[in-house]
Amino acid sequence: MQYPSPDQPFAVKAINRVGAFARRVGMGSSRLDAEALMNEAAKKTGLSDFGDESFISGLQILIESLNEEARLSTIGRIGAKTMLLNRLGNRLRIIDYRKKRPEVAEQSIERPLFVVGLPRTGTTVFHELLAQDPNHRWPITYEVEEPLPPVRAESLLTDPRIAEVKKNLDQTENLAPGFRAIHPTGATMAQECIAMTSSEFMSELFGVMYYVPSYNDWLREQDGSSAYRWHRMFLQHLQVDYRLPRWVLKSPGHLPFIRALVDEYPTAAIVQTHRDPMQVMASLASFACSLHSAFSDDVDAVETAAQEAAHYAAMLEAGMEQRKRIEAAEGPGRFFDVRFEDIVTRPLEVMEELYAHFGFEWSSDLRDRMQSYLKNHPREKHGKHSYTLDEFGLSHEEHGPLFAAYRERFGLDA
Repeated sequence: MQYPSPDQPFAVKAINRVGAFARRVGMGSSRLDAEALMNEAAKKTGLSDFGDESFISGLQILIESLNEEARLSTIGRIGAKTMLLNRLGNRLRIIDYRKKRPEVAEQSIERPLFVVGLPRTGTTVFHELLAQDPNHRWPITYEVEEPLPPVRAESLLTDPRIAEVKKNLDQTENLAPGFRAIHPTGATMAQECIAMTSSEFMSELFGVMYYVPSYNDWLREQDGSSAYRWHRMFLQHLQVDYRLPRWVLKSPGHLPFIRALVDEYPTAAIVQTHRDPMQVMASLASFACSLHSAFSDDVDAVETAAQEAAHYAAMLEAGMEQRKRIEAAEGPGRFFDVRFEDIVTRPLEVMEELYAHFGFEWSSDLRDRMQSYLKNHPREKHGKHSYTLDEFGLSHEEHGPLFAAYRERFGLDA
């Protein structure tokens, strides 16, 4: 079933039509190539050291999937190339910066707090609430997208990169109108870890943006160790000139790599949010189709939804198995579980319980900060987005069993 074409600007549609015609008549090559992109990134930056070559296999598999499966439009191909060059360029610049400033590699990451769980289960509001704690440092969207130079506290909200990143985010909204109603974005908002690990090309980000099922399959088969080594290097870079006591981090993409996360951050505290997956599958399908349609004129809603259901079911299964082994070895204290319903109905009480569980300092001032945030950031601030399982060919009968073990493990209603 064809996903409705978004109401993109006329110029975008025109470019896509012309590009599609050119490809049909064999004019020019539009295929992406890993070696060519690496050479171009090196030329643009004047740098050549990409660091550990562990990223290359992920880059190659991603590019193959983009070429063969993503059905990219002309604008989509331009956007994908730009995005890949940006990730390669950031990698080159960060490696180079570490050489110039040895103190970056000396940065320690003390007891970071990670929020994990399926999308649409309250992870975003949970992350934003944690960001209200003045002791907490969180990745800011603009500094993750443009990490050179590292940010400083005195210019945190006046940095010229904010305007540039805002422009890029606005362009995404133009390509996928209504996207912010599904997933709020902003240059100064907290950013997910998948944006950082994308420079290792081992990241959930690419499956979010494009239809790349082969890449997703490959991603889930990895142990994630190189991604979390790069993740630590990225955090060290971000905090070298602006450090606070604790990082608060978030991504559904951590689910299949909890073992690698704990190995890289032995003192990590982990919050896992829970909701019956079938209550969010239509939302996830809508989210994926909306963003994929920014870069493709051929998005199959049913195909995409089926892929999303299978992918997230496998992610949850991997996360459960790894968590089971960690808890068997060290007990359950590293993890704090919270239901979506509790985040919605009693968020401040949940926060106080979390702070008590991990031994973090709670205060009335912190409660007031979080209360103020909730008041000024109501749900559906950017509009309401409606969807049903039927629209995407999903059903409790066919797809519900994929999540049966997860629902049973965490006592979720079917």
